[in-house]
Amino acid sequence: MRLLKKPMPRRTFLRGLGASISLPVLDVMTPALGALSKPGSAMPLRVGYVYSPNGIIKERWRPTIAGADFELTDVLQPWEPFRDQLLVLTHLNNGDAESVSGHVGGSTMFLTGTEPNKSLSEIQANQSVDQLLAREIGAETPLGSLQVCIENAAELAGQSSGGYSSAYTNTISWASPTTPLPMEHRPREIFERLFGDGGTDPEARISRIRRQKSILDFVQGDVARVRKQLGHVDSLKLDEFSDALRDVEYRVQKAEGKVDMELPEIERPVGIPEHEEHVRLMYDLLLLAFQTDTTRVFTYMIAREYSELVYTNLGHTDPYHPLTHHRGSPERKQQAGDIDVYHAQLFAEFLTKMRDTVEIDGSSLLDNVMLVYGAGLGDADIHSQWNVPVALLGGGGGRLKGGRHLVFEEGTPLSNLHVAMLNRIGIPTEFFGGQLGFSTGELDLDALA
Repeated sequence: MRLLKKPMPRRTFLRGLGASISLPVLDVMTPALGALSKPGSAMPLRVGYVYSPNGIIKERWRPTIAGADFELTDVLQPWEPFRDQLLVLTHLNNGDAESVSGHVGGSTMFLTGTEPNKSLSEIQANQSVDQLLAREIGAETPLGSLQVCIENAAELAGQSSGGYSSAYTNTISWASPTTPLPMEHRPREIFERLFGDGGTDPEARISRIRRQKSILDFVQGDVARVRKQLGHVDSLKLDEFSDALRDVEYRVQKAEGKVDMELPEIERPVGIPEHEEHVRLMYDLLLLAFQTDTTRVFTYMIAREYSELVYTNLGHTDPYHPLTHHRGSPERKQQAGDIDVYHAQLFAEFLTKMRDTVEIDGSSLLDNVMLVYGAGLGDADIHSQWNVPVALLGGGGGRLKGGRHLVFEEGTPLSNLHVAMLNRIGIPTEFFGGQLGFSTGELDLDALA
């Protein structure tokens, strides 16, 4: 125990030539007399939402047994190592019987609990739960929240459907009832927001890429200064973090190296890797954001509703969205379900890295998160918003007990989950949502415990 040494401030940065890097949590940041009484007790709680579009094939997601002895279906199987921190939630409706907005309502109502206004110009929903969290628990971090995605919304602007603005399907995050938040799909922009002063000027950004200078190179002198204050264990942590940071930056630069640098304007995104690496890279950036406490809230759309991505790596030739309208075709239903399993496998890699990231109290990063993984449609084939697939993962800083499949009364609003999470996080809440998605109370996450 360090009784005499002054602890390093929690918000410690490495700085140099316009770059700054927030350090991960180190032992030396723990006050000498502030010994932790239990794992997770002093760790910040982080919350993330991962959105899977176009529903999830229910037979390959939903367990048939309630309680602790539920079976791990195809989609859930990759999460088997995290079963004790997994809650599968059944019979949650993303709307009610009058919700007929389909794909649009699926993405809009998932975090807002509010039916979208049917208009191409007058968009309206509700503040999403992630932004309520950003206002409360994000006040202590440099970034209140991060919104990331895989597909470029700019390329899809104007692709409205059924009289609804495309804004509804390009995000799940809303700052206010009339302000949908853009989702960032460019790894470089996320990286610069987290660790560097890249700005938005195309020439400056391209010049930065051409130099191929690592942000760690800019702060090398500061690393030496900080290392003098660290013990052996913290020095190893700093090395591991530096290696991880270099790896992510190298992958960003490698992706950007494939792009023609002579383009004066970046209409297309600079530095977008192939799909699978893109998904992984975004997960790794979110991991770094949580590890450095740069933000405590994120939303991640691994694709958008109506996505026309073709998963050639799975042997597919048809786009994603049409496959989910399988009309009972065994082959098309199989392919749509294979995409669901593939998405779950990539998410499992993220969970593994979170579990392997050790906090200063000996707990893992996974112990101190609440992660919601799910879709806004229960049956994409018929655009049903009933009984949507939803799972809650992580230890929640001791606030969650996993290892169960919870089956609620049919028709339970998804918004009841948001109420339960807000209350467990320490934000007193009675109701959440709006038209057609309004909560009826707090979801009992301790059922069958």
